[in-house]
Amino acid sequence: MSILVFLLQVLSQTLGIYLLVLLVRVLLSWFPNLDWSNPILSGVSAITDPYLNAFRGLIPPVGGLDLSALLAFIALQLAQTLLEGASATLASGLTY
Repeated sequence: MSILVFLLQVLSQTLGIYLLVLLVRVLLSWFPNLDWSNPILSGVSAITDPYLNAFRGLIPPVGGLDLSALLAFIALQLAQTLLEGASATLASGLTY
């Protein structure tokens, strides 16, 4: 396996983990009484909020719901799918 295929697979798996952390962040946002000063919650927030903020300006809230997270999920999933496809294509090209 080439180093490029390995790196693409690692990036894809990293995006998969980030998707899970992002899902946790979005689900936790439904609980307004959480103490975000908790080190674990503030860590999750610090990791995910910069990414979510990039999408918050694109889609305004509708009826009090922040739909920008949906676009953020779609973008991450698309990137992960493209990385997996590139990795598979390169890996199949390396085997004769």
